Amino acid sequence: MTHSTRLWLGLALVAGAAPFAGAQQATIADTLSVSADSVPESGLLRSIASAATSPIRAPVALVRRFRNNSDRAAYESARAVAERATGYRVVVDIGDKKLYVIDGSDTLRTAPVATAKNTTLTFGGKSWRFETPRGVRTVLGKDKDPVWTPPEWHYAEVASENGLRVRAIQRGQTIHLRDGTKLMAQGDEVGVVPPGETQFTPLVLDEHIVFDGTLFIPPTGTKHRTISGELGPFRLKLGDGYQLHGTPNKRSIGTAATHGCIRMHDEDIEWLYNNVPVGSRVYIF
Repeated sequence: MTHSTRLWLGLALVAGAAPFAGAQQATIADTLSVSADSVPESGLLRSIASAATSPIRAPVALVRRFRNNSDRAAYESARAVAERATGYRVVVDIGDKKLYVIDGSDTLRTAPVATAKNTTLTFGGKSWRFETPRGVRTVLGKDKDPVWTPPEWHYAEVASENGLRVRAIQRGQTIHLRDGTKLMAQGDEVGVVPPGETQFTPLVLDEHIVFDGTLFIPPTGTKHRTISGELGPFRLKLGDGYQLHGTPNKRSIGTAATHGCIRMHDEDIEWLYNNVPVGSRVYIF
């Protein structure tokens, strides 16, 4: 998930950038320096290529790069499982940024996708690895107009990009800001009580909450912890937070851009929503 940063500049936001809390952050991209696997694809991959681009005069050659030998072995193992699969299924080729819906030996749909950017974010003594996991998953559920609940790493990423500290707002907690403003959560909203006043005023939605050089994380279940439209019009849930979903960021399709999910054009995810039933297997390599 990549969400455009919009910061709610609060009443007590200081002008200068505050120092980070805890360890200094770093975003580390993979160095793909291991030898490339440049060989003709066979079996399932060749049949997919034939269906997508017919006629085909020679085997399709894909150049694949791996971080290390373990990464290569994981790819080969996941691909072998996909090669042996039968029935109605979804296949995702991470390296080629393509998704296929296959029924038996027939390819029903081919679509470009965005996959994980393969980076590590370290901030405040914690680390998050952003990669699309290889292996076999199952479509566990489907949603129309899904709403995204940003995980902790989203706030760490925004804070690291803007030189902010991070602090979570707990339910029932009153946070006293530097100018005397009280910041708190009431019901499903986060808001403030200005100095000398008693009335709770909800903060605007769809903006990050920033006061005193700190990015505050709203409690789960509040309106301020949900973002509409970020996942596109449809999603298919794959478990453990991984999803197939749409995106407002059309230019990212075909690139390594996500935090682990598989991102698609809206018309392609709509087709999957209408044609891939819950319980379908998804093979990712």
